[in-house]
Amino acid sequence: MILDALEAGPASLAQLVECTGLARPTVHRLASALIHHRFLSRDVRGRYVIGSRLAELASAAGDDRLVSAAGPILLKLRDATGESSQLYRRQGDARVCVASAERPIGLRDSIPVGTQLSMKAGSAAQVLLAWEDHERLVEGLQGARFTPTVLAGVRRRGWGESLGEREPGVASVSAPVRGPSGRVIAAVSISGPIERLTRQPGRQHAEVVVQAAHQLTELVRKNPDAAEHGLGEDLGRH
Repeated sequence: MILDALEAGPASLAQLVECTGLARPTVHRLASALIHHRFLSRDVRGRYVIGSRLAELASAAGDDRLVSAAGPILLKLRDATGESSQLYRRQGDARVCVASAERPIGLRDSIPVGTQLSMKAGSAAQVLLAWEDHERLVEGLQGARFTPTVLAGVRRRGWGESLGEREPGVASVSAPVRGPSGRVIAAVSISGPIERLTRQPGRQHAEVVVQAAHQLTELVRKNPDAAEHGLGEDLGRH
């Protein structure tokens, strides 16, 4: 009932009591529990609003489509860069690899599908956090290997890079995938040894990683039923 009441927009505690017909202590207790689990949040005026967890669950409902669309794009990205490529989604306090295309031979950064990694380090974590609201941004930076300045750079450039943040000797470049509302729903990444990606991996690979993320964004936004038709053809010509 509380979530239904907030579908129309932000509401105060008194408004929720009026909309639901529940006792004030009951509404307060339930709303507090919903905030704890991120189903609700508070806006700058202290009103209750729908929380980010519902957006995560809604996005997860489209995982199959996103993953099937990502497969060909990640393969093209791997071939264009010569490095392993991945697609990450945030799940609570972790990021999960939901699709990947590994470099077939030689030294590589192998991250199997289903692997859970920290949201406190790595370029994909930077990208998944950089466009969050202020409250989650502050929370996400606690104990992180990157700084607010780094995230500001990610937002300005539209991509992130890391050098040994997640694992010594490993570099990565990531770019955001956005849903129909414009919200960041995933991160496309490449990763490999610093010796190959250099200490400025973004200079070498950011353009093609951003291009791959943009292709996936456009597919999810505009043509969700064409997940297996002609994706990523242009990446190989980068």
